[in-house]
Amino acid sequence: MSFRFTKSEKLKSRKTIELLFEKGKTVTSFPVKVYFITIKNDETTQAAFSVPKRNFKKAVDRNRIKRKLREAYRLQKHLLNTDNGSKFVLLFLYLSKDKLQYTVIEKAIKDLFKNMKT
Repeated sequence: MSFRFTKSEKLKSRKTIELLFEKGKTVTSFPVKVYFITIKNDETTQAAFSVPKRNFKKAVDRNRIKRKLREAYRLQKHLLNTDNGSKFVLLFLYLSKDKLQYTVIEKAIKDLFKNMKT
């Protein structure tokens, strides 16, 4: 199992992101909300991370939170493996107005992955 977060796993397509907001499902585990759709026979699971500028004015703060989100996802993505060959497209949205510890974010992402399977 590779714990890398490669370039092909990063969600960049505007069309796919718009599709996520239109037809995607959501699961929330404070302080993170995830929008997701399942895509069959795709190469990899893709993910994007977002922190609202409204809550964190400084780019330094937004970037630090995004780094924490990416790291928590990178270490927990093995929990998303599906047996039927379908992959996910994910967008993680940070909800809190406070800068929280990494352990809180990691626990939230674990809970999200558990709730996505059911």
